Amino acid sequence: MRVKVCGMTQPEQVAQLADMGVSFAGFIFYPKSPRYVFKHMTTTQIRKENNINKVGVFVNAPIEEVLHMVDECRLHLVQLHGDENPKYCEKIADYVSVVKAFRLSDNDSVEWMIRPYMDCCDMFMFDTMGAGYGGTGKKFDWSVLKDTIIGKPFFLSGGIEPGDEAQLREFEKEPAAKALFAIDINSKFETNPGYKDMEKVRGFVNNMK
Repeated sequence: MRVKVCGMTQPEQVAQLADMGVSFAGFIFYPKSPRYVFKHMTTTQIRKENNINKVGVFVNAPIEEVLHMVDECRLHLVQLHGDENPKYCEKIADYVSVVKAFRLSDNDSVEWMIRPYMDCCDMFMFDTMGAGYGGTGKKFDWSVLKDTIIGKPFFLSGGIEPGDEAQLREFEKEPAAKALFAIDINSKFETNPGYKDMEKVRGFVNNMK
């Protein structure tokens, strides 16, 4: 199973991910996030990290800004984590692969939420509903996906932590998980916001193989 480590801020930690078997590094370009990448790294530093797939996380940013960062940082994917509509997503997807994030509560109709985005996004991400746009560090009830035909590869996110490996393997048996593309981890693998506990990351990746 592929793993994405989001909220990366330290170049030396980014450089370790590929050797651990991590597939994606997420960089947050949302200034209100405690993991806002430009508090720690420059565009040049991000651009030089070329041994891993780089995902830029944006929240309601101007299209021109997103495309500029794609070029400046040589991003492979853009993750849209705000209220971006399908037309917005389509404009970004004409330039780079797009992951649209959906923040779920326990009673949401996933099929209803994703339907308008089926033709304009490459992948989806399912995260936990919170008060703001950032991660909550909490899980949503994965069973809301069980009877859903996603129809696109998707990332599973939201409070995933060390020790969840067995539960994730059980979820992989669900019909909806046929489209499960990667697991997204973040705050539960940190010592401080943006600073990862790399041994926890390594252990999780090894246990998910």
